[in-house]
Amino acid sequence: MNSKTLTQCLRYVLASAALCMAGQACAQDWPSRPVRIIVPYAAGGTTDYAGRLIAQKLTQETGQSFFVENKAGGSGTIGTAEVARAAPDGATFLTNDTSYAMLPALYSKLPWNHDTGLVPITTLVETPVVLVVPEKSPFKTMQDLVKYAKQHPGKLNFGSGGAGSSTHLQTVVFNKDADIAATHIPYKGAGDAMRGLVSNQVDFLITATPTAVPQIQGGRARALAVTGGQRVSVLPDVPTFNEAGLPAYKVMNWFGMAAPKGTSPKIIDAMYGLIKKGLSDPAIVQTLAKQGAHAGGMAPAEFAAMIRKETKVWTEAAREAGIHPQ
Repeated sequence: MNSKTLTQCLRYVLASAALCMAGQACAQDWPSRPVRIIVPYAAGGTTDYAGRLIAQKLTQETGQSFFVENKAGGSGTIGTAEVARAAPDGATFLTNDTSYAMLPALYSKLPWNHDTGLVPITTLVETPVVLVVPEKSPFKTMQDLVKYAKQHPGKLNFGSGGAGSSTHLQTVVFNKDADIAATHIPYKGAGDAMRGLVSNQVDFLITATPTAVPQIQGGRARALAVTGGQRVSVLPDVPTFNEAGLPAYKVMNWFGMAAPKGTSPKIIDAMYGLIKKGLSDPAIVQTLAKQGAHAGGMAPAEFAAMIRKETKVWTEAAREAGIHPQ
């Protein structure tokens, strides 16, 4: 091999290595180092639960460390922006949720492009939401709560995972559908909001079933209604919103995985395949069922289409509720 040919080969090797470091090639070697999954809320909520559930499974499947970092604040925008800015090398991912589709309805400008700044991979968990009150609350049914709220406008308060979170906007829609007024108490995540509820700091909370079920079963919270076409098997005595007299309220939650813009399609496909395999594990299916939830697994294109549709739905819902981007 002459010196010219050797120089060309060396340049090729260096160029290939640079591409690999940028996440554009060598996806077949992924994951070759620990993988960070950012949850943009405090620990304890369903987004955190979904992220940790799949991180543990992926660690088991690959032998490589998948770990969760909680980056709470700004209604999820702080953690989400960090992922959007991260190198697209397969080392950083985001566990997001329904709140992501609500952000354009609440913020006139986001620190990333909502349409193209992230690459949707798949849904992890899909779940109904449940209306809960503290165990010592005088309200035994949803009708009791609504009746009192109408007689005492603004006297009741409700918790949420933060201004602009799914728990916030979903409750705004509930208040509108039930024709009541209540005061908003924001927290840094749904887990914190649930802790506020069980310590009697808030009167009611609407949240995903995995956040609420342990507290309901532990006797620290009481469920008044759950969304969906039928009752949740783990909460057989809890009526649906339709049964409780509010058929218009049909909110459901999703929790998913996304990657920074520019991440190699091979890495996206590999992550999707690992997640889908992990979610098919009977142990995970059973674990989710015990939380009133079920496994996701949408294909990336389907998930992206759902986010676009949900964004339009929640933007319209916010407008109807009198909420405008700030």
